Amino acid sequence: MIGKLCNTITPLFTRRDVLRLTSCGFGWLAFRSLAAAASPGSATLPAGADVNPLAAKPPHFTPRAKRVIFLCMRGGPSHLDTFDYKPKLVADTDKPGQRPGSKLLGSKFKFKQHGQSGHWVSELFPELARQADQLCLIPSMQTDLPAHPQAYIKLHTGTSQFIRPSLGAWTLFGLGTENQSLPGFVSITPASNFGGVQNYGSGFLPAVYQGTRIGTDNRPISNAEVPNLRFRGTPADQRAEIEFIQQLNRGKLERDGIQPDVEGAIASYELAFKMQSELPGVLDLNKESAATRKLYGIGEGRTDNFGRKCLLARRLVAAGVRFVEITHGNWDHHFNLSAALERSCGEVDKPIAGLLTDLHRLGLLKDTLVVWTGEFGRTPYAQGTDGRDHNNKAFTLWMAGGGVKPGTTYGQSDDYGHQAVDRPVSIHDLHATLLAFLGLDHERLTFRYAGRDFRLTDVHGDPIQEIMA
Repeated sequence: MIGKLCNTITPLFTRRDVLRLTSCGFGWLAFRSLAAAASPGSATLPAGADVNPLAAKPPHFTPRAKRVIFLCMRGGPSHLDTFDYKPKLVADTDKPGQRPGSKLLGSKFKFKQHGQSGHWVSELFPELARQADQLCLIPSMQTDLPAHPQAYIKLHTGTSQFIRPSLGAWTLFGLGTENQSLPGFVSITPASNFGGVQNYGSGFLPAVYQGTRIGTDNRPISNAEVPNLRFRGTPADQRAEIEFIQQLNRGKLERDGIQPDVEGAIASYELAFKMQSELPGVLDLNKESAATRKLYGIGEGRTDNFGRKCLLARRLVAAGVRFVEITHGNWDHHFNLSAALERSCGEVDKPIAGLLTDLHRLGLLKDTLVVWTGEFGRTPYAQGTDGRDHNNKAFTLWMAGGGVKPGTTYGQSDDYGHQAVDRPVSIHDLHATLLAFLGLDHERLTFRYAGRDFRLTDVHGDPIQEIMA
């Protein structure tokens, strides 16, 4: 049972990890130092020293945020109908669009300014609009390609061409986790397409930094469970069984010397046992009050599923999990935009507003960075009569909490929302910024692989200092 759970959460250091490093000229000592409970780049630990790759590590500089909740709207939400108000586009509806034969399509939804910030928010987000002054809008986001697989993988890993560690894995590698009984990185109902596991994978980083998946897309989260999480027999019996296995493993280490796969197995078994003790309690949403569940829209039809995800994310970060991603889809509204977009927004609006309210109530919002985005935006011209095509030249992302300047806007798209024209933000800039909020210098957070020091942002990226409080 424990062994199966170890496979679920991924082993700490597999033989594959060691071979990949040693094949690049790295000995085991160097491998241990890269996973040590110190900031990346620290000195090599002596042979035989106990190391915990998930132990909390000091950041490069004072962080504004300690943890991240990443709300990923898979499929590309229409920024033109949600957070990027374009009155000229509305006025020019049915005029020729940028694509030959196309016509401009203004939003069919009403926009209003909200709060002291004056943020324009669509009527599709009435609950979130009440918290407009918490939000920092970035309507000048851009990505490389208007294709889902490439844009989605790049959003998560910084590249669409190669297999690389995910944003969550880099975060866990750089900072470790505050709770040694839970995974440091959790992905709730991740997309099964557009790269699948690659979007929460560890790439060439040690496997311990991969995200732990809870649930699958297109299935209710209420039915999700982590496999092999229940004890077989009593906890005391299982503890005795593990102690016996660990004694055998330690004996092998004493006889054979350094054995990375055995050391990884020892650490994995310990984490798996701790997870069996603590994770079921964190997953139990019934421990929350009826008022809290109502705040998230749980039990209210269309908001129930995403509300459960948001409440679970709050419980995870409150318990010390470093990075939690929640996926919601499908926002790929080529046709039937009016009804489909209203349905998608209605499913997430109250849960997200409830999440921000709950984090603030518990004193967690000030150091929890909440991010909402899709992989790209939509075109200002119509596809058919009631739809929009992909647009990678401009889309809107918002952040809240975690040291973000609230009630601000950074950048701007043109009058039709087709292209970012003021302070465009690339995916590399976004990743550099998110790491900076966490106290990590994206240029110093590196991992040597295949003879090169790799980083999440490759050789690009600048943190957006202007949005940092």
